[in-house]
Amino acid sequence: MRAQLLPSPHHQRLLAVTVSRLCAGGFLLLTTLVPARTALLGWTPVFWLLAAPLIVLLTLEPGLPRQLLRRRLHRLHVVHTVHGVIWH
Repeated sequence: MRAQLLPSPHHQRLLAVTVSRLCAGGFLLLTTLVPARTALLGWTPVFWLLAAPLIVLLTLEPGLPRQLLRRRLHRLHVVHTVHGVIWH
C-alpha cells in the first residue's frame, strides 16, 4: 500500500488561491462585469479569468477530474439504486 503524502501548507494555500480566483473569474463573467470577448483583446478575458486558473488547478491536482467523476458516478449509482428499490 502506498503511503499518503500530506500536502504542504504552501500547496494548500496555492490551491485555495487558485480555486478562489477561478470562482471570482466565473462570477465576473457571469455577472457581465467583464465581457467574455472584446474587440480589442479578443478572448483574453476568458483565458485569464477561467482558463489560466483551471490550468493551474489541474497542474496542482492532476487527479481531481477523476475524483469528481468517480464521486458523481457513485452518486448516480446510489440514486439509481434507491429509485429501483422504491419503484420495484
